[in-house]
Amino acid sequence: MALNKVLRRAKIKRRIRKKVFGTTAVPRLSVFRSNKQIYAQIIDDTTGKTLASAGSIKNDAAQKVAKKEQASIVGKLIAENATKAGVQTVVFDRNGYLYHGRVKSLADSAREGGLKF
Repeated sequence: MALNKVLRRAKIKRRIRKKVFGTTAVPRLSVFRSNKQIYAQIIDDTTGKTLASAGSIKNDAAQKVAKKEQASIVGKLIAENATKAGVQTVVFDRNGYLYHGRVKSLADSAREGGLKF
């Protein structure tokens, strides 16, 4: 039976989340990608709290560029916010999306911003 796009991503997401778990020492960097925007948040799964977040929807500079550059801006923002929250190392949760395009751009710019994963 062929899976539609949403069910396929949910299945991949479950498989990833079995292995990727954010702790207090090494939280999880989760990426959500919609058709127009991209969001990232750093989550401590032991307490269930978001330590830092960034999104393209609240950033005026990100609204005026292409989606790949938008992801790059959000990656730099999440790296800044993580540093303010005292986080240097994270585990990357691509959330069922393929690691290319906007997700890869966000990850690369977060690494440039100082996050280690």
